[in-house]
Amino acid sequence: MKQGVHAVRQPGQKEVHALFNLYNTGQLQAAESNAKALLKQYPGALVVYNVLGVALEGQGKLEEAVQYYRKALVINPSISELHFNLGSVLSQLGRDDEAVASYQRAIQISPGLAVAHFNLATLLQKKSLLDEAVRHYRQAVVIEPGFFEAYGAMGTAMQQQGHLDDAIACYRQALAISDHALGHFNLATALRDRGGLEQAIAHYRQAIVLQPNYADAHNNLGEVFRDQGHMEHAVACYQKALAMMPGHRAAAFNMAQFLYDAGQFSKAIPYFEMSGLEDWQERILYCLYKSGQYELFQQRLQPLLMQKEHVSPFLATLATHYATNFRQNNAYRFCAQPVDFVFHRSIPALAQLENTLLAQLLKDINLTEIAERKQGRLHHGMQSAGNLFKRQEESFRTLADLIKKEVHAYAGEFAQRDCDLMRYFPDDIEFASSWYVRMRQGGHLTSHIHEIGWLSGCVYLALPQQVPGRDDGCIEFSTHGDDYPKLHEDFPVKTVQPRVGDIVLFPSSLFHRTIPFHSDEERICIAFDIKPASKFSREMLSFNSMKTMMLGAMSMIAAEFAEVSLWAVRGFI
Repeated sequence: MKQGVHAVRQPGQKEVHALFNLYNTGQLQAAESNAKALLKQYPGALVVYNVLGVALEGQGKLEEAVQYYRKALVINPSISELHFNLGSVLSQLGRDDEAVASYQRAIQISPGLAVAHFNLATLLQKKSLLDEAVRHYRQAVVIEPGFFEAYGAMGTAMQQQGHLDDAIACYRQALAISDHALGHFNLATALRDRGGLEQAIAHYRQAIVLQPNYADAHNNLGEVFRDQGHMEHAVACYQKALAMMPGHRAAAFNMAQFLYDAGQFSKAIPYFEMSGLEDWQERILYCLYKSGQYELFQQRLQPLLMQKEHVSPFLATLATHYATNFRQNNAYRFCAQPVDFVFHRSIPALAQLENTLLAQLLKDINLTEIAERKQGRLHHGMQSAGNLFKRQEESFRTLADLIKKEVHAYAGEFAQRDCDLMRYFPDDIEFASSWYVRMRQGGHLTSHIHEIGWLSGCVYLALPQQVPGRDDGCIEFSTHGDDYPKLHEDFPVKTVQPRVGDIVLFPSSLFHRTIPFHSDEERICIAFDIKPASKFSREMLSFNSMKTMMLGAMSMIAAEFAEVSLWAVRGFI
């Protein structure tokens, strides 16, 4: 039952100050003991419950802290700071739904509590409720305009939504308030995603100026250099990150990828082992297979075949090629016959003569300032950097919506097939990547797969003139490619001859290449990878690790202890 503030005995001013002094000087165990002793004398002293809660939290005694916050709220459930602190501890315990409820209650009582809006937003963002998260981040900065952490976190949520320009504006606002390394880092990630590689480099470098041992910034700077084709600079950045943080998993993965691409398979394997990131096991298998170490390959493949879900396109590529090569049964269920899953048809909104969308797409590709991304498989052509469908141009967003409809049609076409490709086909479509490719005379792409995808595709906007009896400029599919070791020629091949306005969709595990063409017309297409919705990219570091603790006399008690004011301590966890 709620008790009035004057209905219970309260500790004296000296006792409260002594308790605060213990906490403020870091004597958390002594503060805990003192608070528990005071509660025996003053069982209704809410300020003591609050100090006890944060003292327990500081010692990692989170479950006990929850118990005391809840006891305090039984006495008086109308104190926002107690709800806030309870939410903080519940969040640390991973009890996010309960934490959300606590923060919401704190906001109901005190709508102007900016940090409660912030912490609630971080949990909503974690649950992918991005619109709600952005709304609370906005409220936090309305209440506290200098809350640069909230601007930064709001930027990460907007970047997750694909609103790159809005995200960039938030990051710039955060930096205008406080010039800090994390702000430059996040701004660089968004600029890179938009294709602004030189701008991204400048901000990664500024992050390093402000925080020289910022291993993540060194690693990501290396990734941008890699996108530009400056591999010597890229490797130097990865090595710096590893020197600063020997266990840096992303830098280890990038070093492994460099060695892997260079064919130095034995050197790449230890770096993949160190990283444990993404498809590291598949890449080790690739190294073993390409170097002819079939026995080791088979040994490492077997545990992966025992997994319940066969959902790795890259592993599907390797398992399918191995089974075909050695004339064995393919035990990997992702898509045993991927050539049968090629889907080709026209998009009516693009195929019409004098099509305005097609014209606008070509115009935006020609006029938009997007950096070029270097890649060794592309000859006589260029590929755009960044994620095209995250840009603001309406033509790209319209095309993305049209592609999503075609993906749903693909799902319907193959829905009854017995394979994990369709069994776990994504309900929510996320473009893991999207880019345009422009080729001129002699242009082609050598055989490859898209390791990070699930379903890959291409939409054709301009094509060279077809030569009768030849497959110039066509796309060719096979279960063999990338110079895998081949013991015979019994690998299926399928060639698709696209027309302007066509879309081709296929499992990301399937090898494909562009057949060289010799006419002088340009070949322009937009390619993309779709994958099941997942957590945001490992590149993204946000402000949402912030936690704020409320410590001090609550408003109802502050009148008796005027010199003990409500205050907050912001820190990172």
